[in-house]
Amino acid sequence: MRIPLQQSGDMPLYRQIETYLRRQILDGVLAPETKLPASRQLAQELGVSRITVNNAYAILESEGLIYSKGGSGVYVLARTTQPAEPGAIPPDSWPRWQQAIAQKVELPYEVLHASPRPANRHPKPIRFTGVGDPREYPIKDLMRAMHDVLQRNGASALEYGGLDKGYAPLRTTITHVLASQGITVHPDQVLITAGSQQGLALVCQLLLKAGDTVLVENPTYNLALELFRTLGLNIVGAPVDQEGMCVAAIEPIFQQHQPRLIYTIPNFQNPTGVCMSGERRRALASLADHYHVPILEDDFVGDLRYEGRVQPALKTLALEGRVIYLGTFSKMLMPGLRIGFLVAEGPVFQRLAALKRVSDLTTPPLMQRALESYVNVGQYHRYVQRSCRLYRQRRDAVLAAIKRHLPSTVQVEPPQGGLFVWVRLPDGVSSVALLPLAAEAGVEYAPGVRFFVEPAQGEPYLRLNFATLTPVEIEEGIRRLAAALSRAPGT
Repeated sequence: MRIPLQQSGDMPLYRQIETYLRRQILDGVLAPETKLPASRQLAQELGVSRITVNNAYAILESEGLIYSKGGSGVYVLARTTQPAEPGAIPPDSWPRWQQAIAQKVELPYEVLHASPRPANRHPKPIRFTGVGDPREYPIKDLMRAMHDVLQRNGASALEYGGLDKGYAPLRTTITHVLASQGITVHPDQVLITAGSQQGLALVCQLLLKAGDTVLVENPTYNLALELFRTLGLNIVGAPVDQEGMCVAAIEPIFQQHQPRLIYTIPNFQNPTGVCMSGERRRALASLADHYHVPILEDDFVGDLRYEGRVQPALKTLALEGRVIYLGTFSKMLMPGLRIGFLVAEGPVFQRLAALKRVSDLTTPPLMQRALESYVNVGQYHRYVQRSCRLYRQRRDAVLAAIKRHLPSTVQVEPPQGGLFVWVRLPDGVSSVALLPLAAEAGVEYAPGVRFFVEPAQGEPYLRLNFATLTPVEIEEGIRRLAAALSRAPGT
């Protein structure tokens, strides 16, 4: 066997032999079951030591390219079949239970109705998506807190910790945070979750079954809608205006659909950014109590208020045990924390804690301890105050840029807090049809169809997250959006 070797090269001789043989095997030159020369014979032919050849063969055998047959020699191993590309297997080739699952999966509305995305994406897109600005995350402070925890607690910080409700000091700290917002709870009524999304899922799994009705604001948080659809729930939407959920319109829904859960985001609602008025909060709490329907209050960015009066939480307006309250640190600090919490009283709390335990045992204890250390020294409150100042500037920047660059027929309701601006496009313009043009121009947004019970209702809308971008980036992003809009069908 002729293998070109460079005696004075940088690559060791055994590597040169191994590399040459690998290429021959993978290219099909050496077919499966081809017998390779014995190590002694190949060493003599190449003028190298037998150990050099044995080392090359050992590497190839460890990679599954050759094998030794006792008393017979060394052979090329037949290569295993490469995994098929996703989607390459015909649908009718899957087992019946897989086919049954496939029939239940629906493609997203925007995928079914959007034009193809451009082949050449913009090299530097500006994204009005995501949650917060990674450049503003308190990374050094959190690293310092994590270091302090490991130094103080050692290996115990890496154990499971409390499997029932979460790290007790963090639960106590959360009660202090909530008390500053006018919500008085006991630490034993706080359950630590892997983000508020897990809390939402736990509540649905415990209280609802397939076919049950959940009442939501329409539009509402897209991942809540996806969860409800995945669980086979019947979703009924209540309209939203500048004062939040139109509570006066929902009593017929109670009578007709008998919902088993009300899901609401009263503070700086996602996606519209509106805040529910105090009068409507009281009316909703009263209706829910009258019809014996629990309320799930999602307060994901209630601290991010830029103006206006603070409204009382539904949790404080309803009688004890009527409202389950969801909160999160992911939106305020950094999404990767995946630490949220829920507050509940009565038998439902113990059942939620038990369900949480069998779902994932516990939220990572090290992150719980580090977060408690960070929040407890007051850094969290300073960070929230700083974020309010920063994001208010960015909200003002996006509103000013929209006024400068977009047509006057574009409608925007300035939010008093939160992360989002909700935009209604001119009549006849679809945010889904605009998507590929926006991508080509180098700007991204969340189309409104993601947030409605009936996706087609969201065609005229899009959501812009202003918190992720600087004022300079916002200005350029809206300018690009205007350029895409000028080319959109219907303009």
